[in-house]
Amino acid sequence: MKNKFLVMLMGSLVLFWTGSVFAVSFSPFVGSTGGSPIGFAYAGNKFVGSNYFNNQLYQTDLTGGNLQPFGVPLPISSGSIGEIYVSSSLGLGGFGSSAARDVFAGSEAAGNVYRFSNDGSTQSLFASGLNGDVRGIAFDPYGDYGFNMLVTTQTGNVYTVDSTGSSTLLANVGADAEGLDFTPQAFGNIPAHTLVVVSEGTGQLTAITPAGEKTDLGLHFGTPEMLSFVPLNLGDSGNPLEGFYAANYSVNVIKADASDFLAYRGDAVITDEGNHNMYHIFWDSSIGAFSTSIIGTFPNQPEDGIFLTSAILTPVPEPETYAMLLAGLGLLGFVVRRRKVS
Repeated sequence: MKNKFLVMLMGSLVLFWTGSVFAVSFSPFVGSTGGSPIGFAYAGNKFVGSNYFNNQLYQTDLTGGNLQPFGVPLPISSGSIGEIYVSSSLGLGGFGSSAARDVFAGSEAAGNVYRFSNDGSTQSLFASGLNGDVRGIAFDPYGDYGFNMLVTTQTGNVYTVDSTGSSTLLANVGADAEGLDFTPQAFGNIPAHTLVVVSEGTGQLTAITPAGEKTDLGLHFGTPEMLSFVPLNLGDSGNPLEGFYAANYSVNVIKADASDFLAYRGDAVITDEGNHNMYHIFWDSSIGAFSTSIIGTFPNQPEDGIFLTSAILTPVPEPETYAMLLAGLGLLGFVVRRRKVS
């Protein structure tokens, strides 16, 4: 293995391997979350996150500052310690407004998902009785899964949940299901807009059709954490808010610029909480299979991550128009989390 060393360049943390430089570098975005960050989501006019040793969500402004509590503490099985996954709706399929996005948080208590108004003033149990602790939440931006919420659990179950909170089992991936996202375009032999789920238990990536049919992508990782497809329109607006944001357990929340991912648009990225690496996943036509390369390393343990693009930052009021925009531009943000006590 090549030797590695860390340097600070223009205020950003860059990891060098002898003879090479990783494409993706990270810099602090939220210097302190008041705890050990696990979840992080963009909610239109703010960011909302969670800490492992605290069941109280927090919010920051769009610069990562002005840290404040968000809502009231969530009930979780261990009392106050545990993983809480946080996501925000896109304003499609009856899930609130794209201009004032509701926040959804998954609790370790009996597989529950809670819904918050955008300002955190109201909170209610949204979906309950899911088999296993909630591990991930993503919203279908294309309509192939009915614009529903998709939820993964620690028992390997993958559910669709409609805007009323009614859940339907879509598939089971055999072990702890964590990160999930949707292909913005055809991904090798996987059709566009297909759900892909990663299991931390097996390290396996599985594509799941709207009918629940499963395809093993033939890749296995050690302790995979976050899976996300790089949006096709990432970086197009030039807005400095565009980029990738992630919880860097147990220190802070970090960001990588959109420009770092331009070469990977349409492909997937995944993080591994064991070795802290971020991998690029791509279809290698020369071998007719998926392949990977390391493109970055987290300073600490990677947890939830999201991509922000112009389509997310500047919502379109009409749901039908917004859906067409998402489908055309390949929007995706999101989603995975998990932490282990080490």
